[in-house]
Amino acid sequence: MDGPSHAHVSRLLEGLRRGSRAAQDELLPLVYGELHTLAGAALQGAPASHTLQPTALLHEAYLRLMGHSQPEFENFDHFMAIAAKAMRNVLVDHARRRGAQKRGGANRRVELTDNVAGYEERGLDLIALDGAIDALAKLDPGLERVVELLFFGGLTAAQAADVLACSSRTVERQWRTARAFLRATLESDAPWN
Repeated sequence: MDGPSHAHVSRLLEGLRRGSRAAQDELLPLVYGELHTLAGAALQGAPASHTLQPTALLHEAYLRLMGHSQPEFENFDHFMAIAAKAMRNVLVDHARRRGAQKRGGANRRVELTDNVAGYEERGLDLIALDGAIDALAKLDPGLERVVELLFFGGLTAAQAADVLACSSRTVERQWRTARAFLRATLESDAPWN
């Protein structure tokens, strides 16, 4: 999306805050492509046996976003950040429903790359990651937001910096800190709750 489209989406989000049903109806077609790209990235590299498809992930996340009586989205980037959190929740709930097993006893190196794409192929257990992110949030809620924006939301450091009202360098530093914490937590046998 280019600048004017972001401005238009931001106006629709303002209308949504005021309870405009027309704004909600107009919003989905405008953000659908961006959300589908985000969902596709989240599921890229998933094995053929994975039962959740990008469109289903997008729709479930969007329903959760609009399920609140009056969502409070500040602008396009904030909307995408909240969408990333909703997709995180959908993916974790899906993993739980599929009967994903708890972490195994063997220690192994966990690679937390810049986004959730291909998480199953990399052997990343989303349920364990969700628990580690919850532990991270107890220590520093700001780091949790960075993980959601970059890893689940696919935002760049600059976009996340806009959402968080800080510099890109701060986001990059927080991302390194969060990844180190999550890697150590996922590789340890210590419970994170």
